[in-house]
Amino acid sequence: MPDPVSLLSTAYRDLSAVLSALTVEEGFEPSGCAGWTAVDLGFHLLSDARRGLVALHTPADGPADTTAVDYWTAWRPPEPGDDDELWSTRIAASAHGGLLPIAARYAETTAAVLDAAGGVRPGHLVLTQGRTLPVADLLSTLTVEAAVHHLDLVLRLDRPGPSDEPLAEVRRILEGLLGGPLPDRWDDVTAARRGTGRERLTAQDRLELGPGARRFPLFG
Repeated sequence: MPDPVSLLSTAYRDLSAVLSALTVEEGFEPSGCAGWTAVDLGFHLLSDARRGLVALHTPADGPADTTAVDYWTAWRPPEPGDDDELWSTRIAASAHGGLLPIAARYAETTAAVLDAAGGVRPGHLVLTQGRTLPVADLLSTLTVEAAVHHLDLVLRLDRPGPSDEPLAEVRRILEGLLGGPLPDRWDDVTAARRGTGRERLTAQDRLELGPGARRFPLFG
């Protein structure tokens, strides 16, 4: 497995480059998250980077109760209150002044996350969202969040997607949730989109997945 800090650095570098390069007009384009524009999604990504920064400075007593894989079992769509989050994110994104300030804050926050991550041991336990997990697993959650939402961000934009390494980490987590391999004919983008419910499974997919198809989306 690649170094967790390097993996997250790649995911953050990719996303920050795209966010910083978007035009004001592109910021109002719909993203792959229903109800959110690119600006709204940018604020959501900023919030997750802040989660990482807080977690890295919140040491926890053991034992760990969460891994990089089972962290995602709590995020299964639809969830009560999802509509409220859509509205609150849009309002907060507007209050932050739009695309350019959000992109700048994302760049500085992700840089702070990476600096903090480089100063702690991978096995050091931290707390995030009420759960205790090793730093390496926390960094995986941040990488997966960034890579999946990077695909959402560029769904309707002529901008580059995430690098291969973060997408491979998404696939690893999805296969961990499934308890077996995803179809070989799926590339990692397809795996990310179908595994999280962003694309529907085809009849052939369901045939290959067998009973496991009933578990989709694996998270969303």
